[in-house]
Amino acid sequence: MRHMYIVLDASRTMEDQDLKPNRLTSTLKLLEFFVEEYFDQNPISQLGIIATKNKRAEKLTDLAGNPKKHIEALKRAVDTTCSGEPSLYNSLSLAMQNLKHMPGHTSREVLVIFSSLTTCDPANIYDLIKTLKSTKIRVSIIGLSAEVRVCTVLARETGGTYHVILDESHFKELLMYHVKPPPASSSSECSLIRMGFPQHTLVSISDQDSKPSFSMAHLDSTVGPGLTLGGYYCPQCKAKYSELPVECKVCGLTLVSAPHLARSFHHLFPLDAFKEIPLEEHQGERYLF
Repeated sequence: MRHMYIVLDASRTMEDQDLKPNRLTSTLKLLEFFVEEYFDQNPISQLGIIATKNKRAEKLTDLAGNPKKHIEALKRAVDTTCSGEPSLYNSLSLAMQNLKHMPGHTSREVLVIFSSLTTCDPANIYDLIKTLKSTKIRVSIIGLSAEVRVCTVLARETGGTYHVILDESHFKELLMYHVKPPPASSSSECSLIRMGFPQHTLVSISDQDSKPSFSMAHLDSTVGPGLTLGGYYCPQCKAKYSELPVECKVCGLTLVSAPHLARSFHHLFPLDAFKEIPLEEHQGERYLF
């Protein structure tokens, strides 16, 4: 299971047009694609987004496992006015406040999209780097301008990666590198996790005994709650949800389906590297397809 915060630089340098139409718009489009791929490969993981500008940092979305929520926030961010300077210190502090409470068996990650060549911080960032390292938070950075010394130290000390993009296609390639979970360290905690596997209940309008009910997922929705028939019911507390995976808001049980678990599990046992055998050394019959 992964818990990741994306830190998005929204400073004035994001208005540069070396990426078309500008850095901000190009980055947001690629991040939408990244969010979809992230949850496709890590369906029981969580993601959050932080933006930094004017020497401040603010959360666009909290840690959550609903990709639609994050994509909507990224689409709204297109209208953001890029101004001031970013603050790596404030952004990483905000991410750390949320990630340090995550259980030890999960990975704690921060991915920084950094456009500026400077950072305006209220305190010594090298002290913060030591704290990030002690809390086992892995920070990776994708630079849009040029290599920055503090980013190099940050990635090296926390076990992350630091790359600077060449063009938009290289930018996308670097983002996709973070879809696959990082290798777990030997010191990672191991613990059993309770999960529920609710079955989807289908109810037709013609069924006289059927009663419409509210979905718990509407608690976070800006749209008014609607009465619906059927859904996924938590096996522990019987709360209803319209889609999976989700963490039950009543009892805290993680609700998933078997395919979700399988897609997360296959990262633990990757295929061995294929060994190429020259045709001349092949023993046995040969077939042409």
